Amino acid sequence: MHIALVTLFPEFFSAPLSVGLMGRAREAGILSFSLHNPRDRARDRHRRVDDRPYGGGPGMVMLPEPLADTLRDLGFGAEQDPGRLLLLSPAGRPLTQALARDLAGESSLTLICGRYEGIDARLADLFPLQAVSVGDFILSGGEAGALCLVEAVARLLPGFMGHDQSGEEESFSRGLLEYPHYTRPETFEGLAVPEVLRSGDHRRIALWRRRAALAATLRARPDLLSEADLDEEDRNFLRGLPLPRLGRNLYCGLVHYPVLDREGNSVAVSLTNLDVHDIARSSCAYGLGGYYVLTPLEDQRRLLEELLTHWTRGKGKTRNPHRARALSLVRAFDGIAEAAACLASASGQAPLVVGTTAGPAPGNLPVLSHARLAEILAERPVFLLFGTGHGLAPEAQALCHAFAPSLRRHGPCNHLSVRAAAAITLDRILGEWR
Repeated sequence: MHIALVTLFPEFFSAPLSVGLMGRAREAGILSFSLHNPRDRARDRHRRVDDRPYGGGPGMVMLPEPLADTLRDLGFGAEQDPGRLLLLSPAGRPLTQALARDLAGESSLTLICGRYEGIDARLADLFPLQAVSVGDFILSGGEAGALCLVEAVARLLPGFMGHDQSGEEESFSRGLLEYPHYTRPETFEGLAVPEVLRSGDHRRIALWRRRAALAATLRARPDLLSEADLDEEDRNFLRGLPLPRLGRNLYCGLVHYPVLDREGNSVAVSLTNLDVHDIARSSCAYGLGGYYVLTPLEDQRRLLEELLTHWTRGKGKTRNPHRARALSLVRAFDGIAEAAACLASASGQAPLVVGTTAGPAPGNLPVLSHARLAEILAERPVFLLFGTGHGLAPEAQALCHAFAPSLRRHGPCNHLSVRAAAAITLDRILGEWR
């Protein structure tokens, strides 16, 4: 593979591309590199490669002419195919093991390392640029990101690794983090190497390593498990791990008062059988600590009690034990304040009350991402409120500490049923393995 690096600082790459496995791969002809400085194609005597942005603002933008001339020197824009053209940019596709594997199938790559505020946007109209990001952070330029991409791709090339199987067993190669590694001495500062690794039983060792990788991934990166290649034995092992389940700290509240009607008035609305059943089933599936139905209306509370009695203590329990288990999570309260106080008393910690809405959140309250709510669950209980009718009334919003993002705030239609909204929100917070 040949990799062309377009950079204003070619000296940045001198050492990293010459040492270790990378240096040996170059000597063996597995990889070759060329460095191209757009400053060499600058069109004025000062060799300028940047200028002020149109529209004003801080910083400078890389001029299009030196970059365009450099790319045309490399064959882009002509009839020949010089390979994939990649721009290191925070706005790009995330660099993953899957993308690295895809790029490793190319015979040549060209990487543009931007500087300043970036490159002139017209270059993306003139050349087949594919933006790639190495993470959600800011660097001074694309050179450091380019090194990450080069190494991720190079390690997948035949002959690059001393033992080709090593590349297949490393983190992310099979969708999982890597298992722990040990070497001599057998005991170090009172800590021994696990017995199974000293047993010589390769079948036991392989099973231990697989399970250790599964456990490590569940602890640190559960999001990877949704796309990992898991069999039923893997799933059974994961389900049996005694790890903390974040859902236990999440409580769902279905608010029937105060909510809005079509005219924007604060009203109380009636319970519906489907809302009670379906949100209870979602709460059970995601392991919630409880599901609270909030209504001050006595007749509605009696109706709820009859429903719960039938399914948790009556004939319904015998006929459908799964439904009985789900509905056992349901409790009735007059309102948000009473339920929150009860939750605080039971858990010993006041919950973070989080509202939901199909529209914009009240301007005075923060909007917490679903990922951030998952982090908070590790620290304190969260009471997540869903409004019936046309959403939470201002009196209910005033009792919230924050809001979750609306689910389809950028789409042309945002009119989900409360049952669907609850299920989607729980999944975005807790996912499959939390």
